[in-house]
Amino acid sequence: MTTPRRIRFTLNGKSVVADVMPEESLVEVLQYRFDLRGARESCGQGLCGCCTVYVDLKPVSGCLYPAVLADGARVDTIEGLATDDVLDPVQQAFIDAGAFQCGFCTPGFIMMVKQLLKDHPDPSDEEVRHYLTGNLCRCSAYPEILDAVKLAAGRLAQARAHA
Repeated sequence: MTTPRRIRFTLNGKSVVADVMPEESLVEVLQYRFDLRGARESCGQGLCGCCTVYVDLKPVSGCLYPAVLADGARVDTIEGLATDDVLDPVQQAFIDAGAFQCGFCTPGFIMMVKQLLKDHPDPSDEEVRHYLTGNLCRCSAYPEILDAVKLAAGRLAQARAHA
């Protein structure tokens, strides 16, 4: 019989504690211990991007990431992006561009686009497509997602220019 392990980590800026089983994934712990439902398990194989969260500022597939490895880490989810009820520029760009249909994949896309724009502030269409190959949209909102990336990149560039 396996026993739970107590882990401590920073979740969206707050210190938290959870008792987790060795076989539990990070997305399961986020959903069932903390009621954070933005990261969703869909394929269960790390192939669709729906479960994308950041661990120590790097995107990971939450469905494959063992929760016990989050001990001592910083974990950021889609729920932690907005500040003071103001959406993150990438979140707002997705809304403004209508870059979603059912919305199931949207949190994973937003998390990856944030990382993309951190790594490539002015990405080409080819770079966007390549970077987002691990994210799937079953509703085929890809043209609008590309529009949202460009919109967010432009807005972030403007903000940097005025800072």
